[in-house]
Formats: sequence, structure tokens, C-alpha cells
Amino acid sequence: MEALKNWKEEKQSAYMYRALASIETNSVHKKLFLELSTLADRQAAIWETQLQALHQPIPAHYQPGLRVHLIIWLVRCFGPSAMRVALAAMKVRGMSIYQGVEMGHPVPTSLDEVEHQHASISHGNNLRAAVFGVNDGLISNASLILGIAGAHAGHSFILLSGIAGLLAGACSMGAGEYVSVRSQREMLEYQLKLEKEELDLYPEEEAAELALIYEARGLPKEEAIKMANLLIQNPDKALDTLAREELGINPNELISPVGAAISSFISFSVGAFIPLVPYLCSDSESNLLITISLTGLSLFLVGAILSLFTHRSALLGGLRMLCIGALAGLLTYVIGSIFR
Repeated sequence: MEALKNWKEEKQSAYMYRALASIETNSVHKKLFLELSTLADRQAAIWETQLQALHQPIPAHYQPGLRVHLIIWLVRCFGPSAMRVALAAMKVRGMSIYQGVEMGHPVPTSLDEVEHQHASISHGNNLRAAVFGVNDGLISNASLILGIAGAHAGHSFILLSGIAGLLAGACSMGAGEYVSVRSQREMLEYQLKLEKEELDLYPEEEAAELALIYEARGLPKEEAIKMANLLIQNPDKALDTLAREELGINPNELISPVGAAISSFISFSVGAFIPLVPYLCSDSESNLLITISLTGLSLFLVGAILSLFTHRSALLGGLRMLCIGALAGLLTYVIGSIFR
């Protein structure tokens, strides 16, 4: 049954490659998908041979399922680049052609460059996610407190609402991050498992696929073939490279769902705690003003830190985040004032 499953997957890939080739307007990408469809059919033929050896029936033709039709329809609507993660999950190779420079991942021209690229780990992405978590906590809980304060609620009610908002928001963020990362990890692990099996079964075909992708990304054909053949000789390096170049995924992104959930919970809590500080310390009429000041300063710092990832002005980034937070806080305060 495993051989039949693999035959269906290869036939599915070939079908989707041909569909992508008919959708693509880029002639280089179109050529890549047509050639990948030929390789997928060749790999399906290998499984047909195994099925015959096992005296198992071979379907007369491949019939695409509902999921395949849905993915192709979405690709037609939004384009292959927007759907590259879904396509990778459907065993469609060559997704790195839609990432390239935007991911800081230009085509390598030597094995040294491959090793350098593959040694990098996305610490910057983790820091950025933490900063966004703090920002979410800041804006959501400050807005909640301002909305309750706008309704002229007492100190204890504002404090209780702020604590409830912190806990509810942090739990929601943590749960959402767990489900998201867990789903992503399962998809990545499944795809890496498939790549490893295919690399063991038919390394020559995998090398041919990799060479086609390098060629589509601008490497001369002879150099692309030479590079692919050299990489395939090292199983560990080959698997890492195939994951990046064929699937457009980073094996280093196999982070722990529990760790991601805890990180999201903590970062949101830190942000949501800041607007609460004045109400935790005292029952003063100036608490609301202090909360607004602390939140505004924190939002400015968050915007300035995020500018490190966008290479834009820290001042403009801080002011933009401050304006966004001010608008959210003002809106909830006015709503609270109107409805009491």
C-alpha cells in the first residue's frame, strides 16, 4: 500500500506541475514546472514497477481529488507565490523560486555559499515575534483600560478588567501560537520525511530536480547540474538543501510548539502589564494619565525597535506605532464614554 500511496503522490505532483505551468506567465517558471512534471512522472513509473513486482493493481489513470482542485483554484485567484506554503504541503517542488531575494536567499554559486546560508538561524525572527507580542499586549490592554475608564468606572473595576484582559489575551495568544506552530511543524516534518525517503530511493532524480531549480533561478545549466550532483553526495547537506530549494522551507524553523506558546504568552503579558502598573501601585486620579504616558513611551520604543527589521527611521517607526496605539486607545475611550 505504501508503493500505491507514493505513486498517487507523484502523479498528484505531476498533475499540479502541469497546472502551474498553464497558470504561470513567467516563461522560465513555466519551463521549470513542465520539466518537473516529467520528472514526477518518471518517479511515478518507478513506483509502478514496484507495484507490478508486488502483483498489486495499478490504477488506469490518476484522478485528482477535491483538495488538488481547490489549491489550483486558489493559485489561479491569488498566484503561485501567495500559495507557496500550501503548494509545498501538496508535494510541489521549486517553491524557492518565489522567495529568492525577499528571503535573503539568493542562489548559491559554490558549496561554501550553501554551507554559509544553511548555517544561519532565524534569531531575528524570534526577536521580532517577541516584540510584536509585547506590542499586541500594550495596545489591547491599554485600549481595554481606556475604554473602561471612559465609562467612568471605579479603580477596582478598571484593575479587575485590566488583569482579566491580560490573562485572557495572553492565554489566547499562547493557544493560537501553539496551534499555529504545531500545524507548521507537522507539515515541515512530513515534507522532510518525504524528501529523505525520495533521496534514499532515487537520488539521481532528486539531483535532476535540484539542478532544474538552480537553473530556473539563474545558474547556468552545466553549473546547476554540477552543483546539484555535488550536494547529493552528502546526504545531510542534500536533505537540508532540498528542503530549502525544492520546498522553500527552512529546517531550522522546526521550533517547539510549547516553547512558542510560552514565549507568546510571556511577551503578550509583559506588554499588557505595563498599562496596569499605575493601578496596581495606587488608587489615584492621575493613574489614567500615567497609564497613557507609559503606554505611549512603550509604543514608541516598540516602533523604534521594529525599525531595525525594516531598515527605516527609528523616529518615524516609533511615531507611527505611537499614532496607531493612540488611535486605538482614543476609539475605545470614546466608545466607553458614549455607552458608559
